[in-house]
Amino acid sequence: MATRTGQRLSIFPLTGALLFPRSLLPLHIFEPRYRAMVSDALARDRRIAMIQPRDEAEPPRLFDVGCIGHIREVKSHDDGRFDIILEGISRFRILRELDVTTPFRQVEGDISGFADAEEPEPLPSIVRAAVEQEARRFADARGYAIDWTSVSRLDDETLVNAIAQIAPFDPAAKQALLESVSLDERAELLTQFLGFFRRNDDDDATLQ
Repeated sequence: MATRTGQRLSIFPLTGALLFPRSLLPLHIFEPRYRAMVSDALARDRRIAMIQPRDEAEPPRLFDVGCIGHIREVKSHDDGRFDIILEGISRFRILRELDVTTPFRQVEGDISGFADAEEPEPLPSIVRAAVEQEARRFADARGYAIDWTSVSRLDDETLVNAIAQIAPFDPAAKQALLESVSLDERAELLTQFLGFFRRNDDDDATLQ
């Protein structure tokens, strides 16, 4: 008999919000259903799974791949809101959505297809240089003020994932970065996207 590899995950669908293994994602939780989700997670294993919606329906269809996060820090407000910081654990693929009575959605997710437990090998120097160069061009085109000295001190994984998180790409581009098999692949794809969105420098640029 085959062993089931799925695990029950409470999901937070949020467009453009990427979480990667070992990265951090600050979130302000104000909707009642997600306040309930955070309360539930704090009472159990402190885990929330981030995933992007595919559309604006209610409930929205979901992309297949997201990332499980552990609530590393939490601040509770008197009115029930939360400020939390999630730390990425592992990506997952949705096996099926569960029929639940909770106000938030839950899925059965599988992490077995992702080698996220170990830190990746450093990027080849030429790939790292290309990421930094294209990031500078993109920032200059958008008029962003960046402390490049501090950026140069970041390790490869932090640099690539941080840019992927904050860059104003469309959901399809963000999802492609999340699903990249390796850090090398993500870095090269990120470089391409930075160039694409810089050359098509308007709010309507999209890969969809």
